[in-house]
Amino acid sequence: MSSPAARGTIVFVALGLCLSLSYLSIRNARAAHQVGRETPEGYERATQLEPGDARNWYLLGHYWQFNVEQPDLQRAIRAYQTSLSFDPLSADTWLDLGGAFEFEGDLPEARKSFLEAKRVYPNSAEVSWRYGNFLLRQGELESAFSEIRSAVAADPKHGGEAFSRCWHADPDLDMILNRVLPANPEVYLAVIFELVSEYQTEPALKVWSRLEALHPKLQLRDTFPLVNLLIRGSRMETASSVWGEAVRLTDLPPLPDPGGSVIWDGGFESGAVGGGFAWDYPAAFNSVQIRLDTREKHSGKQSLRLQFNGKRNVDFENACVMAPVRPSTAYRFSAWVRTKGLTTDEGVRFALRSVDAPNAKLLLTSEVHGSEPWALVESSWTSEKDAHGVQICIRRNASSKFENEIRGTAWVDDVALAPESSGMKQP
Repeated sequence: MSSPAARGTIVFVALGLCLSLSYLSIRNARAAHQVGRETPEGYERATQLEPGDARNWYLLGHYWQFNVEQPDLQRAIRAYQTSLSFDPLSADTWLDLGGAFEFEGDLPEARKSFLEAKRVYPNSAEVSWRYGNFLLRQGELESAFSEIRSAVAADPKHGGEAFSRCWHADPDLDMILNRVLPANPEVYLAVIFELVSEYQTEPALKVWSRLEALHPKLQLRDTFPLVNLLIRGSRMETASSVWGEAVRLTDLPPLPDPGGSVIWDGGFESGAVGGGFAWDYPAAFNSVQIRLDTREKHSGKQSLRLQFNGKRNVDFENACVMAPVRPSTAYRFSAWVRTKGLTTDEGVRFALRSVDAPNAKLLLTSEVHGSEPWALVESSWTSEKDAHGVQICIRRNASSKFENEIRGTAWVDDVALAPESSGMKQP
């Protein structure tokens, strides 16, 4: 057994250790509190409380570098350098130090810092991305493209921005596609989005060809931007071709559209909504609720339901679909409609108009209201001589009657448009 003196010494040492740990914990908590203030005084105080904590010095440098109102790059550089003296393996600190040196115009020191970041974290997408962009700004395109390709290969989310920056540095599209961008569907989709946002139709189609050649699995919404751009540019045939390729790259089963109809998914079976040649409608508009309904349909598994709440005299034309047509061609339009308690003298009908012909005439079909079982609505329509596309919308005209606030439900299904000579049979 130990002597009383020895036991006292152990207790004293243990007590001292506890007090030291308690003091360190309190000091650490106080430093964390100061950092949480996100003020220069807080960061400065944190470095005083924990002077050997590299993170506190990094945060102080980051504050002075990126403070919009009072940036101080020299103070940022000193703080980063102090941080690196405690943690020389921090790639983030080397990167931000390189950015600060570059902004100060000290390019040799900036390059050294970026290279140090590469040394400590050679496989980092962020390091390759930021170093590549530094090289791009220096006009060192060969090295820049190599670094940026590495960044995009590791993190495809950089794809669109990488293409945009490199393409503006060198407008050789094939070179950018071959040497900067890896053959990756996510990257190609991001690039297409960038090109569409700049209305660059032909380059976007070239990237689409590369994407399609990979035979990836796509969502139809991935192609909405490109197909919409082609439709707006009156390139309906090309839009239809891209759409057909996109549909083949999805997991959608074959749709039961009648042979000869130019409308894609006239029976609302795909569930695709919002662009391209899919139906486009909001979930709600001006007191009208629009939903797919699996309980009530003319054929297939569902129809489109429009629920009017009886609070407004609705002028509605917000559920539409686009379709390609041939110029100067007679078509037969048809659709099935069911109504339940649909009030007022103006129910639902359909509006057809050419989308790319000046002075195109509007065709309105007969309307359906009240409570009616599934009924066929038909009409003849002839495209203009310079038309290549048609927009078909479900429409309700505002009523001129006194009791005009429409209430009730309408269902629409099996919408079709086919050349008169096709002999299309109704489902």
